[in-house]
Amino acid sequence: QLRLVESGGALVQAGASLRLFCTASGPALTNYHMGWFRKAPGKGREPVAAITADSGHIYYPDSMKGRFTISKNNDQNTVYLQMTNLKPEDTGTYYCAAHLSPYIQYALRSEDEYDNWGQGTQVTVSS
Repeated sequence: QLRLVESGGALVQAGASLRLFCTASGPALTNYHMGWFRKAPGKGREPVAAITADSGHIYYPDSMKGRFTISKNNDQNTVYLQMTNLKPEDTGTYYCAAHLSPYIQYALRSEDEYDNWGQGTQVTVSS
């Protein structure tokens, strides 16, 4: 059974950088598509970044492009989310998600496409 654990969330000031970690236990992530989502207070969960199993395709919403970077290290069984120039509106709980899909050739961007979720890590950005 795949288990995902997020870490790295913190309270930071606007303009700061932060790196989130999603460490998997159980099966290897080699054949898993991975995504990061976040839920801001009073809002629904929205996609932040997604990457295919082989890291060949990456998706970012327009609002995240240029600031957020997703990467996948199969040797460490870990997915990273590097965030820069953080803004107060980035505040929320960040979740890591996975879907076993070795043959899908595009990054999954909808939460309904993911089967496994971590418990989340809190990111708070003060102004």
